[in-house]
Amino acid sequence: MRLRLTPSEDSYYGLFADSANNLVTASRLLVEIISDGSDREALAEKMRACEHAGDERTHAIMNRLNESFITPFDREDIYRLAANLDDVMDFMEAAADLIVLYQIEHLPKEVVRQVEVLERAAELTAEAMPRLRSMKNLNEYWIEVNRLENQADQVYRRLLARLFSGEYDALTVLKMKEVIDQLEEAADAFEHVANTIESIAVKES
Repeated sequence: MRLRLTPSEDSYYGLFADSANNLVTASRLLVEIISDGSDREALAEKMRACEHAGDERTHAIMNRLNESFITPFDREDIYRLAANLDDVMDFMEAAADLIVLYQIEHLPKEVVRQVEVLERAAELTAEAMPRLRSMKNLNEYWIEVNRLENQADQVYRRLLARLFSGEYDALTVLKMKEVIDQLEEAADAFEHVANTIESIAVKES
């Protein structure tokens, strides 16, 4: 195990935990947004507030990184983890915004499964963040997130097949595909977060 000769600055852990908890809030807003009869414009506004909050936390991490001589783990890994978390938020907010802008009233049922995967990945990510301090008991987290991402890929492919089956007109296909592409990107970004944490844990072991 690597010995630390100097104390590490641990304020990063709280910022990472805040970012992950913000993703849980955003994923639950997505669940509401895709529900029939929801006030999508109001929910999309809340999602934009989440996105702004996420940006603030990302900027706080970057500012602290620029000011810090001592960091709890490698500087490039702190940057990567902050950027990966920010990417997840951006993709989820984009999906919500597109649903409202395109005035998509009814989404395929498979989109519900896409969003369920994102919600679970967000919860797992938030649960994992406090364990960064000890770097213990993280294996199950990144294994499960990778499994969820594989599920998301399967759902995405089924959605594409349905969109191109002739069930929808061409304009609706284009609109829906943009939404499901953003949701797929969000699932990929959660996997990138998990892979970054795995890399950090391996280096610190």
